[in-house]
Amino acid sequence: MVNIDPQKTGLVIIDLQKGIASMGNNLSPYSADVVIGKASELADACRKNNIPVFLVHVNPAKETRLSPPADSPMFSSGNELPHDLAEFVADLGKQAGDVIITKHHWGAFYGTDLDMQLRRRGIDTIILCGIATSIGVESTARFAYEYGYKQVFAEDAMTAMSRDEHEMSVERILKKIGNVRKTHEIIHSLR
Repeated sequence: MVNIDPQKTGLVIIDLQKGIASMGNNLSPYSADVVIGKASELADACRKNNIPVFLVHVNPAKETRLSPPADSPMFSSGNELPHDLAEFVADLGKQAGDVIITKHHWGAFYGTDLDMQLRRRGIDTIILCGIATSIGVESTARFAYEYGYKQVFAEDAMTAMSRDEHEMSVERILKKIGNVRKTHEIIHSLR
């Protein structure tokens, strides 16, 4: 069990967008459908408890994309990206009151107003989930830790490119900077 104060908590959902969720079966240990379903459950429970929902998506447009040399880059500067890459998946159930954060890099804090949006609402705790555990989620979590946020990670509402990547992030990083729980445990803590 983890103590969650709804007055000081926000749900941050990372990259549940068409271009990333379309990787579907190439994700592990959970499929995109499982992660989207669990994230939707969390979002519904948070909305019912007046906890703000922050939907984060990446828009790596050519003109804003950082492309430092890398052996295996996520996006190469010459690639054309799908036109609907940044659109949120419909099953997420985006609501009018949700806060939309557009990022251009891995983490949701760098170059965005996420920190300001959270602090303006008096939020000191974030529930974090999304795709991919070892990239967008972990990058966001590291910044959040450095900014002093308490964190709760919905382990079954996140996934990675491989089971090893997911488990490495969860066991070696996320458990050191926050509380890792299953979705049903987090929802139970909101009641």
